[in-house]
Amino acid sequence: MLDINYIKENLELVKKSVEAKKVKIDLDELLELDDQRRLLTTKADGLRAKKNVAAKEKDIKAGKKVKEELDIVEKQLLLVIGRWEKLMWQVPNIILPDVPIGDLTKNKVIRKSGEPPKFDFTPKDHLELGKLLDIIDIDRGVKVAGFRGYFLKGKGAILHHALMNFVLDTLLQKGYELVIPPVINKRMAFEGTGWFPDKEEETYKIEGEDMYLAGTAEVPVTALHADEVLKLSELPKRYVAISSCFRTEVGSYGRDTKGLYRLHEFVKVEQVILCEADEKESLGFFEEIEGNAEELLQQLGLPYQVVVLASEDMGKKPALAYDIETWMPSREGYGETHSNSLILDFQARRLKIRYKDRDNQLKYVHTLNNTAMASPRILIAILENFQQEDGSVKIPVPLQKYTGFSEITPK
Repeated sequence: MLDINYIKENLELVKKSVEAKKVKIDLDELLELDDQRRLLTTKADGLRAKKNVAAKEKDIKAGKKVKEELDIVEKQLLLVIGRWEKLMWQVPNIILPDVPIGDLTKNKVIRKSGEPPKFDFTPKDHLELGKLLDIIDIDRGVKVAGFRGYFLKGKGAILHHALMNFVLDTLLQKGYELVIPPVINKRMAFEGTGWFPDKEEETYKIEGEDMYLAGTAEVPVTALHADEVLKLSELPKRYVAISSCFRTEVGSYGRDTKGLYRLHEFVKVEQVILCEADEKESLGFFEEIEGNAEELLQQLGLPYQVVVLASEDMGKKPALAYDIETWMPSREGYGETHSNSLILDFQARRLKIRYKDRDNQLKYVHTLNNTAMASPRILIAILENFQQEDGSVKIPVPLQKYTGFSEITPK
């Protein structure tokens, strides 16, 4: 959520961001409602003062008249505030200057790392490898869990845990605080982080309750300090969280229906940072968490590219967003494996996460989040990039101390 005064003072930038993100909202109506809200608030305050005077003077007749007028004004004010708040929650975040304008065809590759492997044999996809190595079972996964269900088995399951432990150990050594968050969250956490209302249909709801399954640890971890005033000395808050993630994948039917690329349930390690409301500082943390994700892929020896998301592809929340796409031979191209978002104070205003600055003034923190690693999607890249002609798969060296083996061979 943006501050209404910020919207007024930076109207052209906000209008540019609304147009760039293709968000349907009438800013003129919002500003008109805000004028009405302020006038009615002032009028209501004046009438309350008159009511208090009448009460002190024991003027029952005047008090009754003022009360009747106040009731009418308060009802009008409630209606205006309701419409005003609804529009305020629809205003998207601003975009920073580096964001390309347009749809996903305007996404910009800014760097690449590593070379895609060249095989002197016909490479297998991860499903063929998973069956040959007896580490992935889609058929029984569908039998038990339905469409997009899967089992990781044996050394495939060990590889998954090895990957998660490798990522966690790396980030803990960098000073991040480990959090294992609840994945069943209240609506306020989703609204506060900006996932609702836009992504509500992509979220599993607990029947009979106003509770939902989180599609990312960004939701509970960012909401961790909701309604709190933090000390300046506590910032920045650097969190690394591991959690199961759940997504309905509504709207993706027909896309990536085979394999482990697009699933209803997966495990993800997420980086979340809360920092001071300084754009230069938060951009520095944006590069930090981006660098952490890239370093992990480099250590694993996986080829990837970094993409700046265009305005229409980034969603309402971010002011700046990068994706990392990792090379997947079966796709004959790169597939998205990581996302990195700088959100400024957009979430903090919704969640009321504040701190007192050096002048003892209350300010909203800036928030950032980044996919450190998600599994089993990244297993696609590991299996396919490091496969051998006989179907065996070499394990990246950094993972071997966690797996206890250096390769997975056909059964």
